Amino acid sequence: MTVTDPPAFSESSRSLDENAYQGLAGFRSALRRFLAFSEVAASAAGVTSQQYQAMLAIRVHPDRAIMIKELALQMLLQPNGAVQLVDRLVGAGLAERRQSSTDRRSVLVVMTDKGAALLERLAADHLQELSKHEPLLAESLRRLRSMERSGDAP
Repeated sequence: MTVTDPPAFSESSRSLDENAYQGLAGFRSALRRFLAFSEVAASAAGVTSQQYQAMLAIRVHPDRAIMIKELALQMLLQPNGAVQLVDRLVGAGLAERRQSSTDRRSVLVVMTDKGAALLERLAADHLQELSKHEPLLAESLRRLRSMERSGDAP
């Protein structure tokens, strides 16, 4: 299944209880609010939320360097989309391409100091915002886990 394929419709005979609906609604609400914040915060910093996500992927990858095909997988992008994303990061001075020291055919993407500084600020803001949604996320997940433990999950 690819990301663009719709999930198969489940014809489970079990019906969901109120906790499931409350948990799913709460989780989606908190997630949407966080993502809306992320869009605004990234834009205010002069990047897209996709560029911010790519910088996070680069930052957490071993040696803080990632091959474009790996970035594409992380970002759920086609390889040409990842190349365009890297082109924009490089153009903004937030990342650069480097030849791999272990495989001369491979090109790695690394953040520049400018990119690392921007990521540090954005990540701190995102953590602060995420903590605002922690109660709703925790309660929503608790409701969903209680269904799973009771065997009511479809």
